[in-house]
Amino acid sequence: MRSVDAIAVLLALTERLAEEASLEESLAAVSDAALVLLPADHASIRVVDASGDELLASARSGRGVEHHSVPLRKGEGLAGWVLAHARPALVADARRDPRFVPSSEQGFAIASIVAAPLLQARRAIGVLSASSSVAGAFDESHERLARLLASCSVPALERARLERLAVTDDLTLAFNGRYLLPKLHDELRRARGEAKSISIGMLDLDHFKRVNDTHGHARGDAVLRAFCDRVRDKTRRSDLFVRRGGEEFVLVLPSTDHEQALALAERIRRSVGDRAFDDDMGPPIRQTVSIGVATWDGRESGENLLHRADMALYAAKSAGRDRVWSQASVH
Repeated sequence: MRSVDAIAVLLALTERLAEEASLEESLAAVSDAALVLLPADHASIRVVDASGDELLASARSGRGVEHHSVPLRKGEGLAGWVLAHARPALVADARRDPRFVPSSEQGFAIASIVAAPLLQARRAIGVLSASSSVAGAFDESHERLARLLASCSVPALERARLERLAVTDDLTLAFNGRYLLPKLHDELRRARGEAKSISIGMLDLDHFKRVNDTHGHARGDAVLRAFCDRVRDKTRRSDLFVRRGGEEFVLVLPSTDHEQALALAERIRRSVGDRAFDDDMGPPIRQTVSIGVATWDGRESGENLLHRADMALYAAKSAGRDRVWSQASVH
């Protein structure tokens, strides 16, 4: 019965992956399929950037999706081991496996795990993993299913991954500036057709030059990457995060009215300013961010909407930095 179900699930997944969709939507389809195929409580799939070391995109399904995801680092943790060795892993009791690194932030119990690499030309471009709160939940047949699911998904995911890399900033893995206006115009057309709100957040790290001058550019790059991770942690899959240049970023927020955008911007501001950026490269670094917010008036161009968000950002910085400013407050 399992094999018949597996064929049906894999066929449906293949058809879905053939449709036009974002990388995150395609990844979510795969993690959803993993929960159907495997006796798992939670499933995740993550793909890496061109270097093979940094997480490019991910999706999770099942228990604990509202909690923070465990970072994917090559060679660290079970998923990191699978990525580094390009080999599957079957763990009957995670507590007894030295490769497993428990996290207090995951929000769900893990007793057993099955994981498979996404292989492209014998190189791992990502990891598919599933876990259960029950020890011994997976056997060799489940490992084969995980490997089959990963293999069936790779062609479509690799196309989507390469398309994403072409419009992605290498350092921060945010979208690059060339992607902003075309995508913003698309979102405005959608908002107009569906009579929905859309807002813009313009973000600029305060006095960031001091970080580079004091700690060096390598440390500054690390802070930029960590900042982007914190922003992504507060936003949705549908939100567009763009590095406009240097330490300035743009958030395009579909289906978001002005009050919602202001609330999100404040959450981001606090997540940056309330906790120092700490790594193994030196002492913790305190960093703040200024954010300007503008909401589409239903008629204006994308360029004008960006200009109003720019004005709000300028006002936030002129008022003392480390604050959120609404475009409505400028006039």
